[in-house]
Amino acid sequence: MANTITYEELKALIAKSKDLVLIDVRSEDEVKRGKIAGSIHIPIQTVDAALAMTPDEFKAKYGVTKPALGDSELVFYCQIGARGARATSMARGKGYTNARNYAGAYSEWSRRQRN
Repeated sequence: MANTITYEELKALIAKSKDLVLIDVRSEDEVKRGKIAGSIHIPIQTVDAALAMTPDEFKAKYGVTKPALGDSELVFYCQIGARGARATSMARGKGYTNARNYAGAYSEWSRRQRN
């Protein structure tokens, strides 16, 4: 499976997948200006620690079930793609084989959602 996902693929996943976990790795200030609906905010500098948490710790901190290693569709995004790619690498290093980066990032998402 490729490490990246396109705008069209992400839109389709959001529409159909109940196993999608969408993680926004941008800063708090960036998130305040807008985010993809349904995403969880886990800043890039805390992604590694978050993915190392127990399921109970993750649920307590983020309010959602921790993604399962093999079956969750795990998608990271940032503002322009670089931090999302880094987060995807971290997740894959922890065994999340389905982890992908939305390479178009929030900049593409916000632009295309307005049109």
